[in-house]
Amino acid sequence: MSAVAPAGTGATAPPANGPIVPAPVFALPTLSFTVGQVATVCETLEESGDIERLARFLWSLPVAHPNIQELNQSEAVLRARAIVAFHSGHYRELYAILERHKFTKDSHGKLQAMWLEAHYQEAEKLRGRPLGPVDKYRVRKKFPLPRTIWDGEQKTHCFKERTRSLLREWYLQDPYPNPGKKRELAAATGLTPTQVGNWFKNRRQRDRAAAAKN
Repeated sequence: MSAVAPAGTGATAPPANGPIVPAPVFALPTLSFTVGQVATVCETLEESGDIERLARFLWSLPVAHPNIQELNQSEAVLRARAIVAFHSGHYRELYAILERHKFTKDSHGKLQAMWLEAHYQEAEKLRGRPLGPVDKYRVRKKFPLPRTIWDGEQKTHCFKERTRSLLREWYLQDPYPNPGKKRELAAATGLTPTQVGNWFKNRRQRDRAAAAKN
């Protein structure tokens, strides 16, 4: 009687009194993106504002990508990793990315805003209270922008009057803008959605303080 391989072992039935021969193992097909394709997907997801999908996409990339060195130098990929680190609250990772890689001027505005906002949030958590203008000035002096995301030009941290007027106008209509409205306002003012959100948050705090005094 011929020997029968045990069920589920993946082995073929051997000839009588012969050794068990393992069945051939076939590798499952895997998707492989080029560096350019990865960069395009990162840019598309970044523009959409879908940080969760962007994070999942970065997580899905193979560790042993055939062009891993080129991938790790792609500005779109590095910027995407910085954005995900910022929104996840992983500020050490954010700082490391921004300090170790040189970015082009087109990326400076967004990356500078994240660098400063991350330091502001850490300072607020440490002090247990919101930061005022003087506090933020001290934070900026203590943690200056790295030259990898700054071309050396002095940057003002006060919004222009036109920007403030537009923000005030929207605030009167809706003091609690949703993420879509924040992105729309950011595009109209040249600010980042984070800066827009912070302006509304600070304005609400000032209004509550004024109402409490009255």
